[in-house]
Amino acid sequence: MNINPKTLIDNNPLSGLQIGTILICFLMNLLDGMDILIISYAAPAIATDWNINPAALGTVFSAGLFGMTIGTLFLAPYADKIGRKTIIVISGTIMGTCIYITSYTTNITELLLCRFVSGLGIGSMLASTASLVAEYTPNKTRDFWVSLIIAGYPVGAVLSGLVAAKVIPLDGWQQMFKIAGIASMFSVPLTLLFLSESIDYYTRTQPKGALEKINKILKKMNFDGIDALPKIEKLKSAIPIDQLLKTAYLKPTIQLWVALFMAFASLYFLTSWIPKLAKDAGLSMELAIYAGTIFNLGAFFGIVTQGYLSSKFGLKKTLGIILVLTGLLMASFGLFIGSDWILFILALLGFGIQGGFVGLYALSARLYPTQFRTTGIGWSMGAGRIGGMVGPYIAGLLIAGGIGIGLNFIIFAIPAIVSGIVTSKIDSDQIS
Repeated sequence: MNINPKTLIDNNPLSGLQIGTILICFLMNLLDGMDILIISYAAPAIATDWNINPAALGTVFSAGLFGMTIGTLFLAPYADKIGRKTIIVISGTIMGTCIYITSYTTNITELLLCRFVSGLGIGSMLASTASLVAEYTPNKTRDFWVSLIIAGYPVGAVLSGLVAAKVIPLDGWQQMFKIAGIASMFSVPLTLLFLSESIDYYTRTQPKGALEKINKILKKMNFDGIDALPKIEKLKSAIPIDQLLKTAYLKPTIQLWVALFMAFASLYFLTSWIPKLAKDAGLSMELAIYAGTIFNLGAFFGIVTQGYLSSKFGLKKTLGIILVLTGLLMASFGLFIGSDWILFILALLGFGIQGGFVGLYALSARLYPTQFRTTGIGWSMGAGRIGGMVGPYIAGLLIAGGIGIGLNFIIFAIPAIVSGIVTSKIDSDQIS
């Protein structure tokens, strides 16, 4: 049989192997979210224990985001060379080991180093799982499935927030890092045993034994095998970053990078500082942690809803509307401080900002072809991570300088609105 395996995937219901791939990638992103947000939940306790100021905490947040940026720019692209599964395993190992070691840090320098190294694994995980799921799901529902597995990120943030609210006040922030590290390390054998490599990856790179490996996977999906590998033109670049800036991809790539930079600046202002701002507003440490949890609970529903709406009405239109409306809500946040509506508003902000930025991942997965899909997603996320580094750092300076909560939210509403406008204008025939 000479039917393209992607045609079989596009025209048939999901098999058990595909569902398993989705579930494992969801789990890995759940752990990713836990490892990203754990520092935000632990920040008030660390600040108290070590007597450090908001500007120093902003540096810690940015160190993790810098590591994620390097991971997305330089580690994730190797998934296009050595395989999505391999990078997922490497990323999980880095995450688990470094998060656990963080529990033994005793000063800001050690904490900065641990957050940077763990960020390498965290950053490459999202790009690799997004690529793998994009290549294992039908074209008509791809945006939904990519968004769904990345929704594991806020689920992990919610679960870790619930655990942190109980563990940190009783056992200290160190115990929380130990729990998170062990959970991440246990995921690695699961990935090795049950996750299959991308058929598209084998088809495009054609390593030794590729035909046999493809047919083995197709058999697990209840499809007939193929007779021969297709002829392909292999890319000369080992890590094809140059492909992103060639004529056909230059304009949409720049637009996507700008949209993600702006969305990340707003997102990481919120995720990094909500617990600390809530505590400064007079809430107990436990309630401050729950404020972050409510935000991420809203995010899960926002991501799933965005995935559904995008599959119905198109990615660009849906994301543009969501991000602009979220920016307007952020600008009005000061009106709700001290009211009974505050937690509901935080949930809506999580719904909008995370639904929007995750949709940009799905957009990048659709924009780039298999040959450099993970590179495209990784570099798009890297552009976003730069915004994610800038956002919390500037917020730390503003808070240390006495800028109030309401004005901070107005300032960071601007990039969310800009992101929505730019997203709606992305110029590509691959994206509706």
